Amino acid sequence: MNQAQPTEPGFFTKLLTLLASVVLLIVGLMFSVLFLAVIAGVGLAVWAYFWWKTREVRKVMRERPPGGHVVEGEAVVVEAYAERQQDVLPRQ
Repeated sequence: MNQAQPTEPGFFTKLLTLLASVVLLIVGLMFSVLFLAVIAGVGLAVWAYFWWKTREVRKVMRERPPGGHVVEGEAVVVEAYAERQQDVLPRQ
């Protein structure tokens, strides 16, 4: 039987493989940079939203710094009581 021997790839095959690898590496790098830019943009938007929503709280905290001030609140007074125990069995 005549079996085909594997042949070594030629120069152009190696060159084409090298070029395809470089192109895929560059495209992958471009997509990763784009992905990181999108993540950074979303993070910046979330930070800006949080900063905008807390601006009134920061203003009040600057006007009235803590330290000796009474914090307003609500309290509930619960009265404790003792329950009388009844003897179930008669005393002797």
